[in-house]
Amino acid sequence: MKVAGFSFIRNALLFDYPIVEAITSVLPLCDEFVIAVGESDDDTLKLIQAIPSDKIRIIHTTWDVNARAGGRVLAQETDKALAAVSADVDWAFYIQGDEVLHEDSIPAVREAMQGYMDDKKVEGLLFKYVHFFGSYSYVGDSRRWYRREIRVIRNTGNVVSYKDAQGFRTRDNRKLNVKLIDAYIYHYGWVKPPDLQKNRLRYANHFWHTDPEKIAEVEAAQANFDYSEIDSLALFKGQHPAVMQPRVDRLNWNFVFDTSQKHYTLRVRFLTFIEKLTGWRIGEYKNYVLLK
Repeated sequence: MKVAGFSFIRNALLFDYPIVEAITSVLPLCDEFVIAVGESDDDTLKLIQAIPSDKIRIIHTTWDVNARAGGRVLAQETDKALAAVSADVDWAFYIQGDEVLHEDSIPAVREAMQGYMDDKKVEGLLFKYVHFFGSYSYVGDSRRWYRREIRVIRNTGNVVSYKDAQGFRTRDNRKLNVKLIDAYIYHYGWVKPPDLQKNRLRYANHFWHTDPEKIAEVEAAQANFDYSEIDSLALFKGQHPAVMQPRVDRLNWNFVFDTSQKHYTLRVRFLTFIEKLTGWRIGEYKNYVLLK
């Protein structure tokens, strides 16, 4: 069995992406790792080159400014990295620049890849998610956060990144048949100093919209970004991935949230009650077909 990791990155230092931790977290599972490094305004390339592993292969890319609507350029960059994966790779592990695989999940991932190796019906593996928000001490626990996503795909050449690169589909737009595994991706995209988060959102806005008026409208709303205006959070009671601990220890801003407060509409309050009672998330978006 041969496994490749793949990802893309641009301006990692400027916007404080934990891309080194992301790559490092999946390297134990990989025979190679392809990273598409876009033209940056900082030393992102040097950052990636400094990772001490001969498994890493860098491809240099230029982001298509004409593919900004809906974050499509992110999917294009993902596809560039995936296309550069060696042809004899069996499974390809996708990790984004603000995601980290917990080391406790490595055995489950390896076991699943080996176990489903010859079962061609299984086109991908579905991971569980933990979303941090505001600081490393709080996680999102409301319906606004996606619970699961595909992060391992079978390397058939027939799979491409979907929409804004959150998930995958076949080239003819069919959802992948996947197995849910007991493995966790920790998502740190919403853990940055508040001012830096505002700058990141302003930057990302230009890869979602093309209309100048819409860009200005969104930027005006983001100018007042405040972590405390979230609907619901819970205290994180687990352990961060080991590769993230130095970054966690460097936390240099304070964020305190009253986890007892829930800013829900009546509809969301009812749906949340049903989910906690039954485990069923009514209306959940699923960009996959879950195999039993």
